[in-house]
Amino acid sequence: MVFDPTPFSWPRGRVTRSISFENPEGAPGAGGKASSPLGQGRKGDPVRHVHDGETVQLADISGNGTIRHIWLTTHDKPHYLRGSLIRIYWEGEDHPSVEVPLCEFFGFAHGKARCFQSIFHSVGSTKAMNFWAPMPFVKRARIEFINQSGSRLPLFYQVTYTLGDQHPDDVGRLHACFRRECQTMPGEDFEIMSKRKGRIRFLGAVLGIRPKDPLWWGEGEMKAYIDGDEHFPTIAGTGAEDYLGQAWGIQNEAFLHHGCNYKEKEDDADTGVVSAYRWHFADPITCEESIRVTIQQIGHRPTGEAKTINAYKDELFERSDDWSAAAFWYEAAPSAPLPPCPTPEIRLKDIEQVES
Repeated sequence: MVFDPTPFSWPRGRVTRSISFENPEGAPGAGGKASSPLGQGRKGDPVRHVHDGETVQLADISGNGTIRHIWLTTHDKPHYLRGSLIRIYWEGEDHPSVEVPLCEFFGFAHGKARCFQSIFHSVGSTKAMNFWAPMPFVKRARIEFINQSGSRLPLFYQVTYTLGDQHPDDVGRLHACFRRECQTMPGEDFEIMSKRKGRIRFLGAVLGIRPKDPLWWGEGEMKAYIDGDEHFPTIAGTGAEDYLGQAWGIQNEAFLHHGCNYKEKEDDADTGVVSAYRWHFADPITCEESIRVTIQQIGHRPTGEAKTINAYKDELFERSDDWSAAAFWYEAAPSAPLPPCPTPEIRLKDIEQVES
């Protein structure tokens, strides 16, 4: 979680509000008015059933404030979690600044995760999903849920926020976008975050990998091209699992700033689906003019002869796999539109389908 260093003190004029189906406007003294068979105010409107293709507005907030927490749940079905989208619009812009699948917004790929906690997320075994990264705004914030899963689904949620925060006009607004290449091109680095211009703080990413062959896939290096870098980056890692804060392969271990929250195969095989994340909260990556973040697809083919570093290099090879990434960053508004989000067909390709 992103901890408040002074929980015993808060600015005068700051107020807390919360939006759910029980109080869709977040108005003071207006929560829980709907009726149930038990009477008015007795759990009258906690859930909606959302049809395929339907868009539900989760919040429309005016003022200078900060979204502090989003809790949401639906049935634990991978096609619900990857097929649905979260969109967030800041300051009345026509295009969203956040557009990512539901599962990636809450920190995991493929619609699959075990119970885990990170600096920005906590997700329970039944997919009780929490998002904790602060999301400031100056005039307006609007959140949508879009069901493109192919099925009708139940939706419970709550958005908690403060008003009266007095953010400056150039405060960073949360941005996030999603990419998936079901077949990456050998020798062409996968883009975690396409090039963005301006003053930006890169927060990190949720990565999904579906290896195409049994050889180790994770020798590719993360690259951050900053402020005019072209052929070579300012930041270069040493391998995919190294970027994730792990070593010697992928371990099913989740930590605050990095880790793996789903590994299909617990043995030494490298063929299974992996969901992982890396957050740059303690080690910020920022730019003044532009940034682009990529990761290579490089494998390792051991021959048993790698006694020297040169022999080890000879065992590396370019490979093609199925990669997805949800990149998160802070950027001032107004901002440029996001790259197009992949279609439901691309998002859901090879995702486990569970009967409704």
